[in-house]
Amino acid sequence: MATLHLLGTGAALSDPHRTTTMLAVSNGTSSVLVDCGGDALQRFQAAGLSLDSLDALILTHAHADHVSGFPLLMEKLWLSGRERPLPIYGIAQALGQAQRSFETYDTSGWDGLFAVAWHEVPFEEQAPVLETEQWTISASPGSHSVRVVGLRIESRSSGGVVGYSCDTEPSPEIARLAHQADILVHEANGEYPGHSSAEGAASVAKQAEAGRLLLVHLPPGDKTADVFAARTIFPRTDLGEELGAYPF
Repeated sequence: MATLHLLGTGAALSDPHRTTTMLAVSNGTSSVLVDCGGDALQRFQAAGLSLDSLDALILTHAHADHVSGFPLLMEKLWLSGRERPLPIYGIAQALGQAQRSFETYDTSGWDGLFAVAWHEVPFEEQAPVLETEQWTISASPGSHSVRVVGLRIESRSSGGVVGYSCDTEPSPEIARLAHQADILVHEANGEYPGHSSAEGAASVAKQAEAGRLLLVHLPPGDKTADVFAARTIFPRTDLGEELGAYPF
């Protein structure tokens, strides 16, 4: 069985109990982390995941609330004694931002720092990200203020599928990417340029014929009316829960 872990469900500014949107998928032995805008490894451990299970990091775009925690992630993994290389996947702009942020720190005293293997993902529809014995992951562009990709994550052990929009306006590319996903994790920051409302996310879930919709990248304030409106379009809509775990 594979499990989706919502490590954070908030927008860049959100409610006090929500941190920035980050997620992980795990099957117990292999885990993949998506984005690190905050203290991703604290959330990873709070979700009950072993640091030894972390097999890859995927970065969706270059904004601070999705990549600014990268140096801290590297430091914590180094302190944990990690020795094997960490594969990192993302479009060029996201990888570049992570590299620049890490280079601002003096790591000359970090004896035994593990290697990083950078893998650029093409900015095109249905682009391959990674394929292992555990996971098949692909990406498609979203519509945001900077280049961004959403993800399709398939568990090869369970056969389940998670779709993730990342930051985007309602997008046909994301709907196609998430076609018949068991779970679609879609942002609902609001009806602004580069973002989606809860109703917009519901329309994407309906187009994708997803099994259920989890709303993330949530702004501050009460969301009851937003969820009600979304459910008129796609009834199987719920707010994503901080550290929520969802089998797929």
